[in-house]
Amino acid sequence: MTNVDILFRYASPPTEQVALALARARDVYGIRGLTLDRSAQTVRVEFDATRLTPAVVANLLASSGLQLVEELPLIPPPAPQPETAPTS
Repeated sequence: MTNVDILFRYASPPTEQVALALARARDVYGIRGLTLDRSAQTVRVEFDATRLTPAVVANLLASSGLQLVEELPLIPPPAPQPETAPTS
């Protein structure tokens, strides 16, 4: 078993119907967990990469009615370093 997390941003808050469909998605073999962050409008899915692919997970979320906007990196890019003046 290889656990992998994937993070997606969604367009609009899930309706009750979408939330119920997402709850049923947790029953799919290979889905280990599903976490919604309503303030950031993201959904994080932990899944077994030996059973599912990121594309299958995205299709599963989309078929629940959740409008995915983009996949986000789990590790944010490093902050830009301030420029230093060359020493002479």
